[in-house]
Amino acid sequence: MSAASFDQPSIYQRTLPLLQGFDGLLAFAVFLLACAGLLIMYSSGYDHGTRFADHGRNMLIAGAIMFVVAQVPPQKLMVFAVPLYLTGVTLLVAVLVFGITKKGARRWLNVGVVIQPSEILKIAVPLMLAWWFQKREGQLRPLDFAVGLVLLAVPVGLIMKQPDLGTSLLVLAAGLAVIFFAGLSWKLIAPPLLLGVIGISLVVWYEPQLCADGMRWPVLHDYQQQRICTLLDPSRDPLGKGFHIIQGMIAIGSGGVFGKGFMAGTQTHLEFIPERTTDFIFAAYSEEFGLIGNLLLISGFLFLIFRGLAIAMNAPTQFSRLLAGALTMIFFTYAFVNMGMVSGILPVVGVPLPFISYGGTAMVTLGLALGMLMSIAKAKRLVQT
Repeated sequence: MSAASFDQPSIYQRTLPLLQGFDGLLAFAVFLLACAGLLIMYSSGYDHGTRFADHGRNMLIAGAIMFVVAQVPPQKLMVFAVPLYLTGVTLLVAVLVFGITKKGARRWLNVGVVIQPSEILKIAVPLMLAWWFQKREGQLRPLDFAVGLVLLAVPVGLIMKQPDLGTSLLVLAAGLAVIFFAGLSWKLIAPPLLLGVIGISLVVWYEPQLCADGMRWPVLHDYQQQRICTLLDPSRDPLGKGFHIIQGMIAIGSGGVFGKGFMAGTQTHLEFIPERTTDFIFAAYSEEFGLIGNLLLISGFLFLIFRGLAIAMNAPTQFSRLLAGALTMIFFTYAFVNMGMVSGILPVVGVPLPFISYGGTAMVTLGLALGMLMSIAKAKRLVQT
């Protein structure tokens, strides 16, 4: 009798289970934004060393991270919530004591390699808060929201102490999104919003007095005060603090409706735009692709955000819903703050544009966030089947 033979599964059959459940619409939105990022990075960074090749490498690393994390079920992601949060906060405390100072900011820590612990909190904070409200599901009290605010305030305060206003805003936005989606009453949300609107209006109205020479604001650092005053009136220091905003607005305006064309941006290639491959890459993009290109780019981000919110709405558990909603709001905050600061409607805070700006650490964070969103989307499809 001949030995029984078994057909070996093909590579396609073995990899198919890993690919099943991926959210095609979310992946398509990311693919389009990544293509736009590579296009403008080649134009703005082709003469900037290996910036274009490095940007492509960072995208591949982020894609690999997304693929791996997407294989982890959401219930297993919960296991990492508390350890990751505690590790992140501990490292932030270590930064205050042993941190490396560069350009007046203490944000980095040498643990054999130099790391920026605040980046960990962009993921750890929403993960921790989603875990907390999952544990309190069905029995939420005002005290539970107060605990959530404390869990958020500790890392945000430590990051602002470094100081790093941009990262603290991103962590704050992600944490507040979890607290909001958990069911915080509008009666508690409306008063701070109203006070914020009144405060901004007063700052704009009394700008000449508040930004006069010798005037110092409490709470904010001097450089943060200068950023706000420069935003309100860039012409106060057109060759210094206001140079970034003025050149960004010139580049955006000079692009017109259809743009100057690929590789034809004069403000970009004559190096008038500072940080043209990182924080101010949106100005370079706007100059070359104009209003039409901007509308397409914004549409891509809106599609990504709405798809992320749809995944959150259909998530199978409270933890998944809160985490997916918060991760989606990270993308919104990144895009809104970056475009706003380059356009001159928000202070310059050093926030990159997702998939467009150069930056390895930020790309890894985005890959993690996308992987978790994909994991939640896969979990929903498995429940349905």
